[in-house]
Amino acid sequence: MIRFEAVTLTYPDASAPALRDVSLHIPEGELALVVGRTGSGKSSLLRAVNGLAPTFTGGTLDGRVTVNGRDTRDHPPRELADVVGVVMQDPRNGFVTELVEDEIAYGMESLGLAPEVMRRRVEESLDLLGLNDVRQRPLRTLSGGQQQRAAIAAVLAQHPRVLLLDEPTSALDPAAAEEVLAALQRLVHDLGLTVLMAEHRLERVVQFADRIVHVHGDGHVTDGLPVQVMADAPVAPPVVELGRWARWEPLPLTVRDARRFAGPLRATLSALPASPAPAVTSASPVSATVAELRKARVQYGSHVALNEVDLQLRTGEIVAVMGRNGAGKSTLLRSLVGLTDATAGQVRVGGRDPVLLAGRDLTSAVGMVPQDPGDLLWNESVRQECEESVDPDEAKRLFDDLAPGVDPSMHPRDLSEGQRLALALAVVLSAGAPLLLLDEPTRGLDYPTKHRLVGLLRRRAASGGTIVVATHDVELAADLATRTVVIAEGDIVTDGPTRDVVTASPQFAPQVAKVLAPVPMLTVADVLAALPEAL
Repeated sequence: MIRFEAVTLTYPDASAPALRDVSLHIPEGELALVVGRTGSGKSSLLRAVNGLAPTFTGGTLDGRVTVNGRDTRDHPPRELADVVGVVMQDPRNGFVTELVEDEIAYGMESLGLAPEVMRRRVEESLDLLGLNDVRQRPLRTLSGGQQQRAAIAAVLAQHPRVLLLDEPTSALDPAAAEEVLAALQRLVHDLGLTVLMAEHRLERVVQFADRIVHVHGDGHVTDGLPVQVMADAPVAPPVVELGRWARWEPLPLTVRDARRFAGPLRATLSALPASPAPAVTSASPVSATVAELRKARVQYGSHVALNEVDLQLRTGEIVAVMGRNGAGKSTLLRSLVGLTDATAGQVRVGGRDPVLLAGRDLTSAVGMVPQDPGDLLWNESVRQECEESVDPDEAKRLFDDLAPGVDPSMHPRDLSEGQRLALALAVVLSAGAPLLLLDEPTRGLDYPTKHRLVGLLRRRAASGGTIVVATHDVELAADLATRTVVIAEGDIVTDGPTRDVVTASPQFAPQVAKVLAPVPMLTVADVLAALPEAL
């Protein structure tokens, strides 16, 4: 179905090819998972399939790419639209209508489908992606995860033969991600859909893959069965890391398979003397209050996003805010930075209403990185973004730490999604605000980069900063947060130490906690710390 024959893709002014001598065959009815480090070329591989690279991106493509027998050199993207559906990293870039239902119908209308066919497929897509309750909502009012599901629904309604997905679960809550992936798997198995999916959160998707395509940093590509590629891949989910360390054979890719091996390890860990509780699992009652919400209510028209929320944030805390898509997580962060005014109640940051803060008063009190980091980047190069930050030297140092090897003359739009996020993080963190708000800060980040970010944020909290992370990344929450707050329908339903909250929730528990339950371990690092003699 998809065939690369000695393909080399080079972008304009690039010092090296993004893809180098790639030969690859993805047969019909397979789900192929594309993995690799941040900025390695995964998105370039996807763009080459439907001709966006180099037709839209510019540059040169040597070799040959065919899709369902059509050569992309002879068929521009518009002539592949009936065969190839695409959902890129930022779904907002592809929206052309205002309402969810209209967006799903638009692509089919462009293909000239009959009205009765369109109506049936709209209903099927709404049900498949769980969007029926927001069908008449404006797309701009949806959460990031709801927008992502709407984009996938709009493409699936066209019944493409090939589906290209770039980070399709990055903004989805765990339950929604499972539903979307299960729906895709049904389409692959039952209808022969061919899916090429680039994804960093491998713990969610590796078990669904028939094949893994590994894009290496130098542009060359290898592929194989998931268990073969994961055996030594530099990016791997926690369950694979645990299996490698424990030398389990065959290497487990799912929690279920790992639990079959984990009995002896659970017994060993259970026999250890109880370790003392961590010194800081949540802020001390005497810690200074950095920000608080008192009976805060935020309402958009008839929709209540926050419902009389009470919350205190104290010095040195790292708080994960979790909940399903549309629960109110982003609204909570926006209210703390003054982008959204409370309809009722009070919001205070450093004792002041953030809506009244501006300029240096605002940046010295609170910093925020939104879901789309591009909203903060408007200069012509990475270098200019760093130079115009509050502390240019610190911004450059932070960016080099999170995204090493990036040419500072590159335009931010030419960076990968993860690299743009790293740049926005570096600019905001360099300001040194005591309260830092991060909305889905691991979108587009590979595991090593995420570990570096965790270390950076821990150091910031240890020096007196307060960090609030709205995330669907349960592995990040387990590794980073001292406290976890769960929001549902605008209400705080859980607030406590992260270890207690996530181990009590099947939805928010990380992979290691599921494998080793009831032993209260959250990460591979917890296991290694408990059994240092086994290193």
